[in-house]
Amino acid sequence: MHFGIWNLEFGIRDVLVASLLLSATAVGACRTHEEPEPARVVTVDVAPVLLSTIHRTIRTQGLVYPRQQAAIVPKLSAPIKKTYVQRGARVRAGQLLVELENRDLAGAAAENRAAYEQAEANYETAARATVPQEVQKAELEARAAKDALDAQQAIFDSRQRLYQEGAIAQKDVNEAQVNLSQARMQYETARKRLDDLQGFARTQALKAAAAQRDTAKGRQESAEAQLGYSRLSSPIDGVVTDLPFYPGEMPASGQAIVTVMDMSQVIARTHVSQSEAAELAVGDEAHLIGLDGAPVPGKVTQVSPALDTTSTTVEVWVQAENREGKLRPGTSLRVEMIATTVANALVIPQAAVLTSPSGATFAMVVDNDNKPHRRRIGVGIRDAGQAQVTDGLASGQRVATTGAFELFKLEDEILTKTKVQIAPTKEEEEPEET
Repeated sequence: MHFGIWNLEFGIRDVLVASLLLSATAVGACRTHEEPEPARVVTVDVAPVLLSTIHRTIRTQGLVYPRQQAAIVPKLSAPIKKTYVQRGARVRAGQLLVELENRDLAGAAAENRAAYEQAEANYETAARATVPQEVQKAELEARAAKDALDAQQAIFDSRQRLYQEGAIAQKDVNEAQVNLSQARMQYETARKRLDDLQGFARTQALKAAAAQRDTAKGRQESAEAQLGYSRLSSPIDGVVTDLPFYPGEMPASGQAIVTVMDMSQVIARTHVSQSEAAELAVGDEAHLIGLDGAPVPGKVTQVSPALDTTSTTVEVWVQAENREGKLRPGTSLRVEMIATTVANALVIPQAAVLTSPSGATFAMVVDNDNKPHRRRIGVGIRDAGQAQVTDGLASGQRVATTGAFELFKLEDEILTKTKVQIAPTKEEEEPEET
């Protein structure tokens, strides 16, 4: 009885083991006949690696100023007599704009002009007049001394001749010679006195006349200047932008009564960081983007050597033509300054540049079989959605843009089994019109 039960249990166990072995064999057979796992497909946009020119552009906001501006403040305090221009009028340098009340100044100028003319006439008279009476007396004395000298010379010559003939004694000759010497000394003394009197008197008279003339001239010029201050002229070519007073009104002291701006060229003043300022130089190309969005070409004309104390930034000026007057002073606009230009650079869309946590830059290259490859690249200038590739790519290759980050996240083993599907362009998506 027990023997039969044991045989029965043994038989059931053998059946179970056999069943398990058969099941395992069947499963293994099924696995060996399974098809391989299909490749992953990722849809991306692609862009070619192109040879192009790329710029390092510094973009910021700026405020427009005129190239020149003259806010004319009168030096006199007087009512406005007449205005010769209107607001918006174009004027030339030296053109009369406004005249103040000046009748008292015109009278003073005329009076001082007459005084100067009189002083000038007195000077001319002194320069051409005869010598004073004292000089005349010295001149007469010198003439008399000369006559006496001539007479003594004649006596001496006569006595010397008679002495040689034996007609007179030597004593008479000696006496004549002494008289001649005295006469010569008197003449030289009189002549020197005359020369001194003539030089001193003439010099002093001319000095006095010249001083009176110069004083009168100074007063006349001062009066003319005061009269000129009442006539306000434009110091520059430009446009009258402000004329706040009417004839008859009395402007407050120190207040401008007319403003002229030269808007044929404008200057956009902007501020950039110290690092950006280090990239800029006078003469760099720039653009001012007006309210209509059209770029106006210009040049960098000034990069301040000092920092703005309030913002620790650097002020930069960009000057541009404004012949049509589209750019108005006081307008805030966008300023673009080209710091560096690289010709024949390898350029890809900035969306194709991928950055790892360590800071390294990569691009996903798509080959001719639409297989993606992770490629480390060097990046230079980035501007306006484009990036310069300095290393790692060649012209004509394709890089993924939209969808590139999904590929970049894949492990290398999965990436090798991934295939790229190129997304259709917008033109391809639009149906043809019938």
